[in-house]
Amino acid sequence: MRKLSIAILVFLMLVLTYSFKNEQANPYELFYSQNLSTFTAQQNQLLSLIENTTSFDSVSKTTLLKKIRENRIHLKKIDFWLRYFEPNAYRKINGPLPVEWETEVFEKFEKPYKREGAGLTVSEIYLGEDSVDKKILLNYTQMATEAISVYNTQPILENLKSSDVFFLCNRLFILNLASIYSTGFENPNSENIIPELRQMLSDVNEIYTAYNITFEDKKLTAAYLDLYRQTINFVAHASDDYTQFNHFVFIRDYVNPLYTINQTYIAKYQIVSKNMLDYSLNINNPSIFDKSLFTAQNPNGIYHRIKDPNILKEIDSIGKLLFYDPILSGNNERSCASCHKAEDYFTDTRIKTALQFNPAKVLPRNTPSLINAPYNHLMMLDGKLLSLQEQVQTVTTNPHEMGSSEGEMLKKVMSCPTYKKAFKKFANYTPANQKVSLNHIYSAITAYYSKFSQYYSPFDEAMSSKKEIPEEAIKGFNLFMSKAQCATCHFVPTFSGIKPPYIGNEFEVLGVPSDTTFTSISQDKGRYEVNPATETLHAFRTTTLRNAEKTKPYMHNGVFNSLEEVINFYNRGAGAGHKLSVPNQTATADSLHLNLAEKKQLIRFIQSLNEKITFEKPPVGLPKSKIKKLNTRKVGGSY
Repeated sequence: MRKLSIAILVFLMLVLTYSFKNEQANPYELFYSQNLSTFTAQQNQLLSLIENTTSFDSVSKTTLLKKIRENRIHLKKIDFWLRYFEPNAYRKINGPLPVEWETEVFEKFEKPYKREGAGLTVSEIYLGEDSVDKKILLNYTQMATEAISVYNTQPILENLKSSDVFFLCNRLFILNLASIYSTGFENPNSENIIPELRQMLSDVNEIYTAYNITFEDKKLTAAYLDLYRQTINFVAHASDDYTQFNHFVFIRDYVNPLYTINQTYIAKYQIVSKNMLDYSLNINNPSIFDKSLFTAQNPNGIYHRIKDPNILKEIDSIGKLLFYDPILSGNNERSCASCHKAEDYFTDTRIKTALQFNPAKVLPRNTPSLINAPYNHLMMLDGKLLSLQEQVQTVTTNPHEMGSSEGEMLKKVMSCPTYKKAFKKFANYTPANQKVSLNHIYSAITAYYSKFSQYYSPFDEAMSSKKEIPEEAIKGFNLFMSKAQCATCHFVPTFSGIKPPYIGNEFEVLGVPSDTTFTSISQDKGRYEVNPATETLHAFRTTTLRNAEKTKPYMHNGVFNSLEEVINFYNRGAGAGHKLSVPNQTATADSLHLNLAEKKQLIRFIQSLNEKITFEKPPVGLPKSKIKKLNTRKVGGSY
């Protein structure tokens, strides 16, 4: 009781403090401060409850779970701001995992670092364990309670005075409506996902009201508010069962149009963000399903400043020739197209893993498709590379892949008058790099193949233009977002491991077997080789499901040859569900209980992600070289 009284006293003091500090505060700031105070008090109550718990039997667990779920509702009143203002503090309040190594775009500037998660979600998951250690549970709650104080510092409070920041918070909120809030990504109790979403939508409506009173010069329009009320009404009439929720209609008819209107505000008011969360997002993007949503890579590399369409067309033409030219390999017999075949969506569907430079051996990993590669912040399945150009460099100089050397490559390419003339011309358009370098060569190649990532699928068209797709595909998408749990790793709209605000790549441990007998796990250490940690052992970057039907075989080792096999693997609980030892598995080890009809619906949805790409035929010939022995090389290479 004494500790509970202290918590109430702390709450009253906070309220008085806020009242004193905010005598002149506007309704928008007051809503924030009052609800932050309430949530702080509720967290202190939870802390006291745990401290006073002597044994974690079913009764005490039920009491604690009830309190945690109550606190989640209080959190969601201010989630709109907290997630945007300080994401690292948010992870300690409501992190999905106790430890995260998901690697952000900022790895381009600093090494990945361990980030501890704590708070409500991990506490709820932990209470589901047979044995509960009070110290661990207390630590999760203490970390969360301490993290709240960050949101009452002056730099954070200053954000509340900016209407610009409001629209940036709102953008992230809307993106999370499409990707996070309705999928169970950070809510372990599926029964509460839709009720919590319903409550959150109502709370944000209060934020909107307070905002419009406060910022009369940049109000949300009646059209936006009317659409938002329709969104609230849609969710209000939905079933509490998230497996019955129509995610397709929710996103198509409500969330995406809300996003479009908010983007018009950002463009109209010329809002420029200083928050690194907005590093990748495009202020001029019109739709969540438009491929200008965010920028991860610079496809044109050294040519990124060139705007002349005629010069860009010439670069593309030379890039295409180089893509098919085995001159880039050590033996003049291997080209980029040897493994990345255009007709196979720039992968190789004929073999589990590609041939090595020595064709008597094969590579350890499956060839990834180059389609949509520009949307990855980190390249390769283990995320060891940072750019498309670095990927070309690494592959061409790898003794097991193309077996060339940088000096030899440049010499051979420049021995061809066609290439030499072109690159000397292109170098004039790169003032800081007027001497032809390998970067000019690499950038031409990436510029060529990246253009094939600008196409759309029937699903995109359904979402942005409201074109029809089969009902079975819609059912499959709704399964994808709920019962099948796919969307907790493959996020809308890339359907990869890149979630809002699209600055990071997630890596998952699935327990992929070495073969389909499931007698052992693949020994490939994956991300661990780049960033050694317990959590990264056997972890791989979550790749896109776009064009998945066209890009078999699947998994890093090509172990599965059909989508049916992949779905069956997940349906039984991935590696652990197949009785393999995977102590750090991130996919659920429980059965998903998908029936045959549901599996077919999932596949129908994945098929709707096949992009309508217009591929090109290979070049009819290759440039002649002044080195005669090079003039016998074949388009696409010999093997």
